[in-house]
Amino acid sequence: MSVTPLHIVVLMGGWSAERPVSLMSGSGIADALESLGHTVTRIDMGRDVAAKLAAANPDLVFNALHGTPGEDGTVQGMLDLMGLRYTHSGMVTSVIAIDKVLTKQALVPQGIPMPGGRIVRTEELYRRDPMPRPYVLKPVNEGSSVGVAIVTAEGNTGNPISPQATGPWQEFDELLAEPFIRGRELTTAVLGDQALLVTELRPKSGFYDFDAKYTDGMTDHICPAEIPDEITEACKRLALEAHRLLGCKGCSRSDFRWDDNLGVEGLFLLEVNTQPGMTPLSLVPEQAKHLGMSYAQLVQAIVDEAMADAPAMAEAAG
Repeated sequence: MSVTPLHIVVLMGGWSAERPVSLMSGSGIADALESLGHTVTRIDMGRDVAAKLAAANPDLVFNALHGTPGEDGTVQGMLDLMGLRYTHSGMVTSVIAIDKVLTKQALVPQGIPMPGGRIVRTEELYRRDPMPRPYVLKPVNEGSSVGVAIVTAEGNTGNPISPQATGPWQEFDELLAEPFIRGRELTTAVLGDQALLVTELRPKSGFYDFDAKYTDGMTDHICPAEIPDEITEACKRLALEAHRLLGCKGCSRSDFRWDDNLGVEGLFLLEVNTQPGMTPLSLVPEQAKHLGMSYAQLVQAIVDEAMADAPAMAEAAG
């Protein structure tokens, strides 16, 4: 693979709940870039990040941050102001995609099927259920299933939910409540303008939460998913449409729930991740590998797209 050597900052870490994942992603990305001949500066993001970036003055910033403020448009806005090129989605896309309500508002009118739902104040949960059980509660602006709870009639949360019960209501003032969709967990990666594959995720206990995602052996990845062709094609089509409608760059990953009793009518997009994980257990590298693309080639493809967008970014900055 012929590569033009660049000076690339890998921006990782930060202070979100997903910091450990970001550090793993960033370390793998940095190692891959160095193996390709790039000069790499690793930056664990702190409050002095702008000064460190200015001192490094790289050709490109590889954004390996997950969660806020690296995935919500904040860092993207800073990089835009500094005139630095960077990977993955821009500020506006990031602001919308990290917010589950804004994502629904952007995608559902365009025909993307997503679960209904509404924002509830935490104190409301202590008085009554916002909808019939089972339902899902999740933070509006977190990824990697951070703070997600499934509230069932048989659960130990109480009825109504007890303030003493362990759950996201103890951490967040507002939560998104959605009806629980029975069935199977599917995910599809998009790289550039191509949907890759569909992976089915089968947690060995509970559901596909943060621990199941990032603890080796807790979840079986079926790649490609053993599902009907029409569901495979629907996942790939919807993931690519969501990627385009939101204006995603580089790679994204769309997560779905599929009620296999209902055929294609039972398929719902849950969220779009604009900076998916790049750890050894992450789904995008796994799908790329199945298609014959090495981890380093995947990283380079993301770099290539970011550099191809550079003239447009420079013109906008000017």
